[in-house]
Amino acid sequence: METRNSSLIALRGGTIGTVTEQSSAEESFQNKTLRPILKFQNDLFIEVFTNYAIKQKGVFFTLSPEKKMAYIENTIQRDIKFRNSLKGMVIGLFSVDEYIDYIKNSSNLNKRMMNMLIERLKSQVLLFEVAS
Repeated sequence: METRNSSLIALRGGTIGTVTEQSSAEESFQNKTLRPILKFQNDLFIEVFTNYAIKQKGVFFTLSPEKKMAYIENTIQRDIKFRNSLKGMVIGLFSVDEYIDYIKNSSNLNKRMMNMLIERLKSQVLLFEVAS
């Protein structure tokens, strides 16, 4: 088991952001675990969202940049199956210890995870033009 844990952590990279003794457990988890995973999985998230938008009749690609941002946010907040799929792409890269920490406060950590993913996708909205 230790091989998987250390391999995952080495693969996705170290902490992104500052973690101090004053950092809350959630903030620490966010910077040590969530941010590196979201960064590592970025290209996959772009492809997954592009595929989702295509399957939704491609309306997304005809929208203005502002409306695309709203679409991204609404989709991730309202489409439970899609959101759960995205969560699975993150949780699958947790070490066992990280998963144990995650389940202690999964509700708040899920909110952080999805908010960070929404902001990540919105900041790259121009990358979605390729599929139009």
